[in-house]
Amino acid sequence: MRKRAAVLCGAAAVLAGSVTALPADASTPRAAGTAAVTRLTWKKCGTTDYPTLQCASLKVPLDHDDPRGRQITLALSRVPHTAATYQGPLLVNPGGPGGSGLSLAGFVASSLPKAVAAQYDVIGFDPRGVGASKPALDCKPGHFDPVRPDSVPVTAAVEKANLSRAKAFAAACGKKYADVLPYINTVQTVRDMDSIRAATGSKKINYFGYSYGTYLGAVYAKLFPERVRRLVLDSIVDPTGVWYDDNLDQDYAFNDRHLAFMAWVAKYDTTYKLGTDPAKVEAKWYAMRAAVAKKAAGGKVGPAELEDTFLPGGYYNGYWPYLAEAFSAYVNGKNADPLVEAYESFAAVDASGDNGYSVYTSVQCRDASWPRDWSQWRNDNWAAYKKAPFLTWNNAWYNAPCAFWPTNAQRPVNVANGHLPPVLLFQATNDAATPYEGGATMHRLLKGSSLVVEQGGGNHGISLSGNVCLDKHLAAYLTDGTVPRGAGEADAVCDALPDPKPPASAAASPSARASTLHGMLGFRG
Repeated sequence: MRKRAAVLCGAAAVLAGSVTALPADASTPRAAGTAAVTRLTWKKCGTTDYPTLQCASLKVPLDHDDPRGRQITLALSRVPHTAATYQGPLLVNPGGPGGSGLSLAGFVASSLPKAVAAQYDVIGFDPRGVGASKPALDCKPGHFDPVRPDSVPVTAAVEKANLSRAKAFAAACGKKYADVLPYINTVQTVRDMDSIRAATGSKKINYFGYSYGTYLGAVYAKLFPERVRRLVLDSIVDPTGVWYDDNLDQDYAFNDRHLAFMAWVAKYDTTYKLGTDPAKVEAKWYAMRAAVAKKAAGGKVGPAELEDTFLPGGYYNGYWPYLAEAFSAYVNGKNADPLVEAYESFAAVDASGDNGYSVYTSVQCRDASWPRDWSQWRNDNWAAYKKAPFLTWNNAWYNAPCAFWPTNAQRPVNVANGHLPPVLLFQATNDAATPYEGGATMHRLLKGSSLVVEQGGGNHGISLSGNVCLDKHLAAYLTDGTVPRGAGEADAVCDALPDPKPPASAAASPSARASTLHGMLGFRG
């Protein structure tokens, strides 16, 4: 949950409208003791980028098992259908957990072929606790303010400092939101999605989710299989590893992706002058890390912030020229200004980021059990660090509040499902945030699903990112449900787009649309 890179994309502000009660009728039966079905009141909230965007709000139970109890408010957005052929609502989610989906509706509607988008009401939403939904969580404002302790706990004092931060964050959440935290989780969010479906008057939904949004979609399909019309999952969480194991798996994948970036920098030595040997370029990166550990660059970028700054390159290679430019300036020119600028663009956490992280921890710590014995974390992360030093300890501290979380954990949902229409899956082979094995596992668990693989791709969030081959499969599926069928593990394979070329500029990015999407998906999701 990081501040978006202003140099590449801008965020569109949207405001919520209201909702009015609609008595249940014969087409929307209501059991005794359940909340009344509602009808959404949409209001114009268009932006320069998405002028047809509309907004509404929807009240849902804090606890869906107590539908007449305390209510919370979800913020929704919509680009309405314009075609005579109407295929129903298409809910979209950017992942996280903790990501805002309001602008994503406009992005998806404008990025799909016009004839396809026109057949859907594309609906975005801020999940419970997020953004414009109320209440919006912010457990400990300023938790990521620089300069934080070194992420690698080479001494007992450094480990203690990081543990104190994790414990303080968990305690702050428990104190501030004791009455809310038990209900900030995937299952309650999925039931919110079904409330959105009911409020649209639709018997079924179409769904399109990225990253954590793939798990959200799979859980919805498990709980409400008869209400799924179409389901698109892009960059897929391994549902068998939520969440402790999935985060450890990420560490190895992000290290591999960081090494790919080092090789790319070496390829363009004439621009960055950091050497032609990737191993020596990597050594210079770690020397830079050691230097900022002694003296934070610009008083802001210590070793933890440096890792935060370069982490987005593991999600999207369009950031590589910007990061390489900052890397080169610091090493060759002793100029910290570009590095500080990169930190402020890619990694500095604002109020929105504080909110996103509060929801991220609330969901992941509640969804599944985490080790409560810190010695297990210590042993597992040192073992991972030996092979994958780039992000391992940074990622461990990001998730460490879960070792001290004030609510009890639930059991993960077994998403295995043989009762769905064809499901379309997208997965890049070298995705770091959701490694390839997650897509293959989901493919096996969702009977009859179709897996489209981006061969050689390392970005996270690959459809609607400029790859024509991938987008043709998406358009065909949303048009009439057509999915590719193949004999192997993958039903279809698309080549990845080429890596960017220097210098850093919007024009050098593989796809301007991809930059916009990755700004919305954020990081850590």
